[in-house]
Amino acid sequence: GHGTAERWLLKDESGNLIGRIAAFIDFKTSKVEDQPTGGIGFFECINNQEAANFLFDTAKAWLISQNIQAMDGPINFGERDSYWGLLIDGFTHPSYEIAYNHKYYQELFETYGFKTYFKQEGFHLDVTKKMDERFLRIAERVTKQGGYEFKHLTWKDKDRFAEDFAEVFNVAWDSFIENFEPMKVEYIKKVLKKAKIIIEEEFIWIAYKEGKPIAIYLMYPDVNMVLKHLNGNMHIFNMLKFIYLKKRKTISRARGVLMGVIPEFQNRGIESAFIMKIAEVIDRKPQYKEIEFSWVGDFNPKMRKIFISVGCVSVKHYITYRYLFDRNAEFKRYPIPD
Repeated sequence: GHGTAERWLLKDESGNLIGRIAAFIDFKTSKVEDQPTGGIGFFECINNQEAANFLFDTAKAWLISQNIQAMDGPINFGERDSYWGLLIDGFTHPSYEIAYNHKYYQELFETYGFKTYFKQEGFHLDVTKKMDERFLRIAERVTKQGGYEFKHLTWKDKDRFAEDFAEVFNVAWDSFIENFEPMKVEYIKKVLKKAKIIIEEEFIWIAYKEGKPIAIYLMYPDVNMVLKHLNGNMHIFNMLKFIYLKKRKTISRARGVLMGVIPEFQNRGIESAFIMKIAEVIDRKPQYKEIEFSWVGDFNPKMRKIFISVGCVSVKHYITYRYLFDRNAEFKRYPIPD
């Protein structure tokens, strides 16, 4: 594998479980920072600073033994799209693969000495509201322009779709993520296959210009609204129940996972066109009332502007922290482009 990890549980004198933490290193990304940097996550703890410090110290000691000089947290192994950052505001409901935690965790992290590396916002769109006229004009202008084509996923075309998706993803994300690791087509095919049960074909879109893929939009039903009925147990009987619930109109929230446009087609209203397409789809599926988008980092002000322009409201706030082991070293935030 391209990483290593260690996990710990913390018990009190009477043997009660009072906390847990994981520490990990991604060999590919750890080296490219100003100092070798690992991560911590899967953190749970009672409201007790001493217990939290003990967990953080344990993770830190292990990371130091692996020649690491800083830790980011709370984060996850792998991609940034799931369980990334600490929720500090907007404790409304847990969503699938989005960080959810006790409010007091912020104090545990900050008292220990973690500093804000970057801030994140979770946006929310009420699709029952009428869309802004100005926004609709922009979206319509784009969709009517020559050479543009918008296609949603169809299962019979899934392989070509995966290739086009990877092509856009790798160009678009490379433009604003430091040390970006390209996504492999095989990985996308695997995810599509695994997630087939929850995917709505009309929730995944690619935009083309003269036949070349230039933008992607990915969304799926917020299955957390159904999973809570299964008590976390997904054996075969529950799978059938899950399919049944999926067919029933019980899911009223969709999760917008990502939206990306390759650099030379940014600022042309493509994102607006996607949202308009999605609004049309949702019009035909009236059980959906809202879209909750994945977080946007403060290092991506362009994306933030787009969400606000289409009528989204910022409802959740997160912080991804960093802790430098050398307490005299200069702390640098994640760079925000001008």
